[in-house]
Amino acid sequence: RQSRPAGLPSPPDCPMTTFLLIRHGLTDAVGHMMTGHEAGVHLNATGRDQAADLPARLGETPIHAIYASPLERTRETAQPVADARGLPIQLDRRFIEVDFGGWTNRRFADIASDPHWQFYNAYRGATRPPSGEGLIDVQQRTVDALLELTAAHPNEVVAVFSHADTLRAILLYFLGMPVDFVQRLDIMPARISVLQLGAGAPRVLQVNGDTAPPLA
Repeated sequence: RQSRPAGLPSPPDCPMTTFLLIRHGLTDAVGHMMTGHEAGVHLNATGRDQAADLPARLGETPIHAIYASPLERTRETAQPVADARGLPIQLDRRFIEVDFGGWTNRRFADIASDPHWQFYNAYRGATRPPSGEGLIDVQQRTVDALLELTAAHPNEVVAVFSHADTLRAILLYFLGMPVDFVQRLDIMPARISVLQLGAGAPRVLQVNGDTAPPLA
């Protein structure tokens, strides 16, 4: 019988960790203002409804651990799932929103004509907000966190509650796409993306889904 080449895993038996990457629910700032690391930004009524509906939308998907950015809007989105599954929310600052520096709490309409803002949106890999954090830096901290969690939760399902650009940075990395393509991924409030990491090649199973897909 032919042996497999060294270094190639046997696909069905590869231990894989499944990550449910979930953006926080709607706030009054979404689409209007960059709140960044600002504390005290809570879900609005629609966002609370989105969070309350998440346990039903996740269906029978098994969840073994829940991690969240420390900001209120992610914790509030995670809480109904934590309550329904009887799991604690473990806070991990590596999943926090991009630090927008001098643009924090600025309205999009007020900086639309700023050349720095225009360049930032065209070339995320080559610039960063004033006194803020580059998307490459966000990728490094989040990918490091996911690799740690992969080792800690082999063959388990882990829910990660985070923020739009933070989740885009993760997905772009594992899709092999440059961060300049960040605007090509739509990550809406309380939507679910699914990533598998482990002994085999990374697999993106879903982006911006309304429900969790069946997991083999």
